[in-house]
Amino acid sequence: MADNVHPISDESTGREIWWRGLASVGALLATLLFGALIYLVAQSNSDRDTAAERERQSFETIVLARSVDRAIARSEAALGRFVISSDRSLGTVFRTEWRTAGRQITQLQRLVRDSGEQSALARQLETQYRGYGDELANTANYAATGRNWEALSLHNMAAQSEYGPAISRTIAAIAENERAVLGARSSDRIAATERSNLLAQLLVIAGLILGTAAIGFGWMTIRAFRDRHNAYRRAEDLEDAVAARTSELETLNAELRAEATERAVIEQRLRQAHKMEAVGRLTGGIAHDFNNMLSVVVGGLDLARRKIKAGKTDVVRHLDSAADGADRAAALTRRLLAFARAEPLLPESTDAVKLVSEMEDLLQRTIGESIEVVVEPGEDVSMIWVDPRQLENAILNLAVNARDAMEGKGILTISATNVVLATNEIGDASAGEYVRIAVSDEGSGMAPEVMEHVFEPFFTTKPVGKGTGLGLSQIFGFARQSGGEVGIDTEVGVGTTVSLYLPAHEGEASEADNSADSWRADMPAKPLKNRIIMVVEDDERVRQATIEAVKELGGETDPYSNGQAALKALEQRQDIDLLLTDVVMPGMTGVELADMVETLYPELPIVFVTGYVGEAGDSDQLSGKIVLHKPFTMAQLVDALTSALDGLQGARIAAE
Repeated sequence: MADNVHPISDESTGREIWWRGLASVGALLATLLFGALIYLVAQSNSDRDTAAERERQSFETIVLARSVDRAIARSEAALGRFVISSDRSLGTVFRTEWRTAGRQITQLQRLVRDSGEQSALARQLETQYRGYGDELANTANYAATGRNWEALSLHNMAAQSEYGPAISRTIAAIAENERAVLGARSSDRIAATERSNLLAQLLVIAGLILGTAAIGFGWMTIRAFRDRHNAYRRAEDLEDAVAARTSELETLNAELRAEATERAVIEQRLRQAHKMEAVGRLTGGIAHDFNNMLSVVVGGLDLARRKIKAGKTDVVRHLDSAADGADRAAALTRRLLAFARAEPLLPESTDAVKLVSEMEDLLQRTIGESIEVVVEPGEDVSMIWVDPRQLENAILNLAVNARDAMEGKGILTISATNVVLATNEIGDASAGEYVRIAVSDEGSGMAPEVMEHVFEPFFTTKPVGKGTGLGLSQIFGFARQSGGEVGIDTEVGVGTTVSLYLPAHEGEASEADNSADSWRADMPAKPLKNRIIMVVEDDERVRQATIEAVKELGGETDPYSNGQAALKALEQRQDIDLLLTDVVMPGMTGVELADMVETLYPELPIVFVTGYVGEAGDSDQLSGKIVLHKPFTMAQLVDALTSALDGLQGARIAAE
């Protein structure tokens, strides 16, 4: 029996060995297969992560390109507001946003450094950024130093520069290139994820079949499950990140659209400011009016000369005609300066109700008896800090416009009330308390197309010869210079109300000074007898005319063409009674000369002469001084000089 068992046992052992060998081979193959599956899963996960990283890089590149565009847009908008308002905080915003754009361009270069085309575009963007930055920096520097005309000109040139559109095109090209590869990278990520999922499923199946074959297989299976779980978690995190980034992109797009709208509004305001402040546009209208007035002056003087040569003495009316033409030219000059907001005001605490009430008779005589003037003063109306003469001129201009709109018949209503305005509720007015002076008529009203141009210089709907078109422009300049605004409510066929909004002021109304009129009544023939006047004027003709006028008034003169020569002469002369100096002169200005004279010779009276104070600096420099405006009459010259010699104080402008 034993002999029979051994062969069976050997056969069984052989089969067992065979099966064991087969199992070992199977186990080896399964191990190799399992190892191969694990390797493929790991490689697939790596491919998926790489694809996801490339997709994320494309998203970041697109977002960063948009951020650069937005930072440049904010910088341009801040610079535009800075040029208009001279608000230094806006200049800081401009520089901060511009530097932010530069840092973002550097980040963009790092992101796309592995892409030849994108890297070249990024370098091109940096070059354009630096070129555009140089142009905008010049504009900002002029605005920061108060040279707003040059800043406006440079800003216009920068707006026409090729750098701005070139930057936008480069940014768009970078974003478009990234969007082009983004689709392919997203497809790669999806394919890698699906491949990873498929391999993970195969690994699970192999693990279920071979899990009991060996501890090694089991350990590998457990690790595969863990890897698959981590892969799913990373995929979900990536999907969440993509969703969040998509939402962020949508938000950024909405902000960009809002900023584009705001930028369009700012550009429109800038264009309007250019129209209102570009005095060069006024050349044609100014030449027309001045030629008319100069024709009167030249004609009157020519007629007077001819009569004098003929031995006739009836020349007074021709001289009066020439003087009237000169006065009208001077008045137009003041109106132009007020329109350009360059003529300095002499503000004082003013009772608006009293001023309007006292103008009622004047307005009635001016516009005629066929129009009823109704004054409606409010209760407890605040004081205002304005130049009362300019305010009277503004109200008178509005009344004349209302008369013309009503064609000489109707009711003209003038009211003064307290109002409270929110920021930009009326034009560019800041929030606060204001006094509203409204002039209302029952005329034909204004159509919308007329309203668009109503504040433009020399724009008028009146027939030729009936108006210069400077009325509302002058009022606009006066209101802005006084810290206020102008509002217009109109309805075609019903009428128009023009409202001046002037800031309320705490204080008592200033007392009127009538000393000049009472002095002129008994003016002596030679009021400057035994007086020596130092005349400093760079224009030879004006200097000679002033010398002759002083001599005619009995005085002596010591004339000089510049401030340096006058200072040197004062070191040698102790008998000078008064310094009469022009304000705007080459080299040392009249204000600078006066500052030095007041320090060295504090007892010497000073009278300023000027045709345009705006060129010499802020009108506050002449506050409390006696100022004589060109052109001036003999009476105005006497008034200014004797007031200074007699020690009268105040900021009374002699040339009204």
